[in-house]
Amino acid sequence: MSKDIRIKKGLNIKLIGAAEETTSKAVLSNVYAIQLDDFHGIIPKMLVKQGAQVKAGEPLFYNKTIEDMLFVSPVSGELVEIVRGARRRILTLKIQSDKEQSVLEHSSLNLASATGEEIKSYLLKGGCWPFVKQRPYDVIANPANKPKAIFVSGYTTAPLAVDLDYALKGKEAQLQAALTALSKLTSGKVHVSVGASENSPLSGLNNIELHKVSGPHPAGLVGTQINKIDPVNKGEVVWTVSAQDLVVIGDLLLSGKFNAERTVALVGSSVKVPKYYTTTIGAEVSTFLYASGVNSENFRVINGDVLTGTKSSPDGNLGYYNNTVSVIPEGDDYELFGWNKPVFNKISTSRAMTFSWLTPNKKFDLNTNTNGEHRAFVTTGNYEEVFPLDIFPMQILKACMYKDLDEMEALGMYEVAPEDFALTEFICVSKQPHQKIIREGLDLMLKEIG
Repeated sequence: MSKDIRIKKGLNIKLIGAAEETTSKAVLSNVYAIQLDDFHGIIPKMLVKQGAQVKAGEPLFYNKTIEDMLFVSPVSGELVEIVRGARRRILTLKIQSDKEQSVLEHSSLNLASATGEEIKSYLLKGGCWPFVKQRPYDVIANPANKPKAIFVSGYTTAPLAVDLDYALKGKEAQLQAALTALSKLTSGKVHVSVGASENSPLSGLNNIELHKVSGPHPAGLVGTQINKIDPVNKGEVVWTVSAQDLVVIGDLLLSGKFNAERTVALVGSSVKVPKYYTTTIGAEVSTFLYASGVNSENFRVINGDVLTGTKSSPDGNLGYYNNTVSVIPEGDDYELFGWNKPVFNKISTSRAMTFSWLTPNKKFDLNTNTNGEHRAFVTTGNYEEVFPLDIFPMQILKACMYKDLDEMEALGMYEVAPEDFALTEFICVSKQPHQKIIREGLDLMLKEIG
């Protein structure tokens, strides 16, 4: 199979507010938060009590189902609050940071001679295993499984997403260490995808199968790349790791320390100076949001990109896996007769009353308005125009809604994740929550089939 992947189906959503290629160090956060919703399907069992002092990299809790899977603190300080919800379910852990950081150090590991089991044990103990996800089900990988391949996407196509060629510059040593370690965890290949640019720090590394990807969004999603390179069939498992998480894994392998530092792109039309910030996982968004300034008081902060991110308050905290924070206008205004007049300032795949297709290079200033309300599915054929996977999107969504496990399995549910349906959700005239539907379908399959 060709190492070059060219995606034809999709849609590039060009928005105002891309980050300038300049990086500042964010103000240190007073409180760092770990939100348990970031670890889908994990039942936490606490290892420390509220009020305890912890070091950066020290375990806070483990997974009840897989006790070796540890989740560690991004910073040193005091665990000041354990926020609980219904039935005392843990929602958030808040750590008040020390002025002087202390880090838990692990003994060094000789990567050249280490076996796959030794590397796996080291990553579990060091708190880096949560960065390894798996398909099927899009959950943290079960270390007991043997993946047929591992995938890393070093190419982003989501609206205003972080430019990985820029964010990973100078991190080649960490990237190589992580990829060398991952290559020992599979009998197959470690597939790394990059864009057409020759500047990717991932391009010249060893122990990988390199692919060059081109095309509109969702070409940069790892699910699209899996589908085109080595699709997941029943009984098979593949693992995925995001490119920036490779740096955290590489730091642990090279230094024995958990380094939660992250380069975040603050983007969006409501930001006065969109740019990159160096911060830490779980930091308060306000520590870099107001440094760049906002254009108005009526804006929405999105933890992630505008298609897959979650709504956050300005004093919320950076998600565990996020490297983009988007700030766009809040769409809470009503447009009189908006349905009955030509539209030039919105993106649509349809040419009926919407004329964005006349200006293909135009960048738009979109808000959060859904421009319609929830209604029954309408068969338009639009999903297939932007969905490049060899799967029927409408049929698999309906199978998830009426919980037909056999049909979900036959339609290819094993290789999809909610983010693969973000674009179909964006263009959906029925305003159906595609990502939520797919997530619930995956949860049902995980519960019933395992």
